[in-house]
Amino acid sequence: MISLPRISFGMIVLNGEPFLRYNLRALYPFAYEIIVVEGAAPAARHIASADGHSRDSTLQTLRDFKAGEDPQDKLRIITRDGFWREKDEMSAAYAARAGGDYLWQVDVDEFYQPADMRAVCAMLLEAPGVSAVSFNTLTFWGAPQYRVDSWHKRRGASEYHRLFKWGAGYQYKTHRPPTVLDASGHDTRAGRWIRGGELAARGIFLYHYSLLLPRQVREKCDYYSRADWAKRADARRWSEEAWFGLRRPYHAHNIAEYPGCLYRYTGAHPPQAQAMWRELQADGSQEELRRTDDIEALLGSWRYQLGRALVMRANKPALWRRRGWARLKGLLARITPGAVKSLLRRSR
Repeated sequence: MISLPRISFGMIVLNGEPFLRYNLRALYPFAYEIIVVEGAAPAARHIASADGHSRDSTLQTLRDFKAGEDPQDKLRIITRDGFWREKDEMSAAYAARAGGDYLWQVDVDEFYQPADMRAVCAMLLEAPGVSAVSFNTLTFWGAPQYRVDSWHKRRGASEYHRLFKWGAGYQYKTHRPPTVLDASGHDTRAGRWIRGGELAARGIFLYHYSLLLPRQVREKCDYYSRADWAKRADARRWSEEAWFGLRRPYHAHNIAEYPGCLYRYTGAHPPQAQAMWRELQADGSQEELRRTDDIEALLGSWRYQLGRALVMRANKPALWRRRGWARLKGLLARITPGAVKSLLRRSR
């Protein structure tokens, strides 16, 4: 192992199975410490226990890892009986206990290639002036061999702010978006900020398994449908129509007001994500997996391939703002004189 910067990994988690143990194993070789805050915010009440804890075996997994897989005493577990006020408070709880020179936020379903983590660590050692690092994401959908892309992701949402300089007087300010202030009160991204696109050009990504499993998608969509900040009251409907039913193949991403499409993924996955998937597929696994025959049929359709290309190429917000509406009205007028009037009436 190369020389490593002192990195405090911070994670907030509710119902983190089956990802949790694999994620901890992936982080462990690179960690100065791993601080995990377990529990629920009020919007997650319907997927949490009555006293604000995970309903699955997340707490037991954390304790088992501490007892059996933590020889260097890196893992710290923070929890409480009762609900956290919000995710800001949960994130601030691990940040307040962080003793490293960097704070690296990780969600339980986010993984990295070990070689990429080594490259980031080397970069931090070689350029100690780096104050923030963001990563572009690959988002997996239904199984590791499928990913989703969308207008929303391509307009900046693919970049996740995850790694921050840390030290005395620093403050974790907000969870949405993740924001850390230095001792002078300045956003760390105002300094030497390594952008996701810069790392993506080197082949370094965050591997996000956020839409992988049925139970995971149900719980996420239940939470988002109830969280006022999300403004996604139709999240559960999206899950049934688009994720389970595949009836909205051009709105496959869960930020469903933007078009999003499915793609086949043939690249490598982080080793611990691979290990998790092998165990989920093994006989005796209790985790429900999504069927894939309908995804295969969709991706094998030339009609979908053509439609996907047209939909994703149409993501040109500047063009639509300047000319799109006028051109669309003109096109409709040429096709049918009454179409524009009908459209305008419906839009009022």
